[in-house]
Amino acid sequence: MENYVEITEVSPRDGIQNEKKILTTEQKRQLITFALDSGFERVEVTSFVNPHRVPQMFDTDELVRTLPLKRSKNIKYVGLVLNEAGFKRAVDSGLDIANYAVIASDTFSIRNQGSTTLQNLNTLEKVYSSSKDRIQVGTTIGASFGCPFEGEISTTHLLEIVESIAKIGLLEICLADTIGVATPNDIKRKLKAINHSFPHLKVRLHLHNTRNTGIANAWAGLEEGVVGLESSFGGSGGCPFAPKATGNIPTEDLIYMLDRSGVKTGISLE
Repeated sequence: MENYVEITEVSPRDGIQNEKKILTTEQKRQLITFALDSGFERVEVTSFVNPHRVPQMFDTDELVRTLPLKRSKNIKYVGLVLNEAGFKRAVDSGLDIANYAVIASDTFSIRNQGSTTLQNLNTLEKVYSSSKDRIQVGTTIGASFGCPFEGEISTTHLLEIVESIAKIGLLEICLADTIGVATPNDIKRKLKAINHSFPHLKVRLHLHNTRNTGIANAWAGLEEGVVGLESSFGGSGGCPFAPKATGNIPTEDLIYMLDRSGVKTGISLE
């Protein structure tokens, strides 16, 4: 395990997207400022989605135009995209990273994005080849460890998706436990398989804490060499299209564990 891991603060996007109380644009900017003040260099600030489906993202374009000034060139603002139209908005916005979501099961993918896993992989290939010189492109494989509609996601199936992404040319992926079903054994098994088949790929983890295994899963990921973890202030968050999906792993608990273990993050818990 390396002695440094990059933490992405996702509360401005994932943390608030399932909340009934909708934050104002100024409140969102303040939340992002809190992350910068804490030392985060990677913050997921919004998603380029239809506000009729996700009303919490009513102000995405205005928010991106007025994001807090960066204190360092290393700071990266991330926006989630679900389709080609959202990707175009992300490119036009001037945001640093467009993170395209690919869901590991067709049923969840259709409910989340209106298209199958394969269709989303095809869209990812199209937008990556046409826009990689204008914006950094990332991808998150949602429901990598289990789907609320189709059940278990096999390692074989996950590897097929990873192979498609690797062929497109991306050098990094993020595995999301969208509904929080994974255990440390699941994390290790799938990461070992990816590391064996695609040793050149860097892997991040986006973990939810539905069954209180998220922090243990984060540690298991570190033992298998992940380069990044995603968390949310106070453990807030959840997916509007995944029944009973609760919050992300709490940033505060994650940073405490890493600090105590001698793993550097550049983030001040205080």
